[in-house]
Amino acid sequence: MAENYRNFETGPDPFGRTWKVGFRWQQNAISIRHADTIDTKWDLECEGETHEKVVALPLPALMKLTHPITDSWCMKLGGLHVTDMIATWQDMDKTLVTLSEVEANALSKR
Repeated sequence: MAENYRNFETGPDPFGRTWKVGFRWQQNAISIRHADTIDTKWDLECEGETHEKVVALPLPALMKLTHPITDSWCMKLGGLHVTDMIATWQDMDKTLVTLSEVEANALSKR
């Protein structure tokens, strides 16, 4: 698994391809879309195919965990979810993906 979640490669996807993933930004979504989440934005590229994904981490779920909420930890959680999305192709049709409390909890243990 990636040690640097700012720029990393992941795969294979269900089609056997490896993707380049780049972290773009992170912000509190309360201010931009009135959601109680921390949004992490990602650029994905593979063989000329590009996608932009926003992974929304639910703040109430994060606050229940014992880990301190830091920028680098949120980046890691978002990056792990992008890796899972690519591996399973789940939610790849969406631009904005909001994690459930169960998903956020599972990612925090990795």
